[in-house]
Amino acid sequence: MSAEAEEIAHDTVEAAVRAQLAKALGGVRGILEAAIPTISFTVSWISTEDLKLSLIVSISLAVVLLLVRIVQRSTPQFVINSLIGIAIGAFFASRTGDAKDFFLPGILWNAGYMVGMLLSIVTRWPVVGFLIGSVTGDPTAWRKDPGIVKLCIRLTWLLMLPCAVRVAVQGPVYLFGGGDQAVAALGVAKIAMGWPLQVAALAAMLWVLGRGRTPIKPPVAPA
Repeated sequence: MSAEAEEIAHDTVEAAVRAQLAKALGGVRGILEAAIPTISFTVSWISTEDLKLSLIVSISLAVVLLLVRIVQRSTPQFVINSLIGIAIGAFFASRTGDAKDFFLPGILWNAGYMVGMLLSIVTRWPVVGFLIGSVTGDPTAWRKDPGIVKLCIRLTWLLMLPCAVRVAVQGPVYLFGGGDQAVAALGVAKIAMGWPLQVAALAAMLWVLGRGRTPIKPPVAPA
C-alpha cells in the first residue's frame, strides 16, 4: 500500500498509530518465538550449569524457528530479531564465562531505548510521532499540530514504561546477584517482562487512542 493510500485509509492519528502497532506486535507466534530461546537457555543452565551447552541449545532453537519461517515463506522478522539478541547475549556470556552476562545486552538495549525515548519527550520530538510520519509520507508535518504532539508524548511515555521497568528490576539483579539464582531470576524476569509487559503497554496505548479522533493532517493556516 502506498503512502497516499495509507493516508486515506487512516484519516486520524489514532487509526494510523493503531495500524502501526498491530504490525509491530507480531501476534502470538511472534511472542512465542521471542520467548522460547530465552526459556531454553535458562532451563538448560539451571539443569546442567553448562554454559556452552545452554548457549548451543538456545541458538539452535532460534535457528530452527527461523528455518520453519523460511520453509513456510512467512515473514522471519521476529525470529531474526530474537536470533540477533540471542547471538549477542551468547557472545557476551562466552567471552566472560558468566551465564548472567547472557542477559546484559538486553538490559543495555532497554536502557538505551529508555534514554532515547525520554530525550524525544523532553525535546518534544516524541518517537511515536514518526509512526504518523511513516503513514503520511512527511516525517515531521505532525509537529505543526500541538494536539498531535501532546498525544504522541503521552503515547511515548507508555511505550517507554516497559523499558524503564525492565532496567529497574533486572539491573540490580545483574549487578548484585550471583550464581544460579541470579541466572534463574534474570531468565524469569526477561520472559515475564518481555512481551507480557509490552502487550500491557500497547493495550494502554490503544485505550488512549480509542478515546479520541485527532485529524491526521495538521490544520491549514488561514491565508
